[in-house]
Amino acid sequence: MTTINLKTIIKAPILTVFDISRDISEHEASTSNTREKAIAGKTSGKINLGETVTWRAKHFGFYLKHTSLISAFESPTYFADEMTKGVFKSLHHEHIFNEVDGVTEMIDIFKYEVPYGIFGKLFNYFILKSYMTKFLIERNHHILQRAELL
Repeated sequence: MTTINLKTIIKAPILTVFDISRDISEHEASTSNTREKAIAGKTSGKINLGETVTWRAKHFGFYLKHTSLISAFESPTYFADEMTKGVFKSLHHEHIFNEVDGVTEMIDIFKYEVPYGIFGKLFNYFILKSYMTKFLIERNHHILQRAELL
């Protein structure tokens, strides 16, 4: 199991950051480099507990599909999504939000397992973990920019 922990400080109210983080259109805008598009399930608006979304995106030259379920939700401090279908063996992403004096701390705990035995582990070690970290940092930067403009 690989875990990526990130913390992003955003000068915006917690509810603003929380809502941008679960907005389908904002997710698509934040992942324009991979052409991520919601194609099934919840495809617009803000995703909520029990809802699923299927994404189609281009990674490493291939179009891939990934379906996530919002498995936990406590507005405006927490939500979690879990892969129900996709290329990972497993994937669980926790989104945690804390606010002090109008500044929001956004924490990502992103855990995943790769398939394909030793080959998957080598790919993860040399390429995938840094790729996923950069992907999440770029997404968080988009959320920061959007939230601080509002």
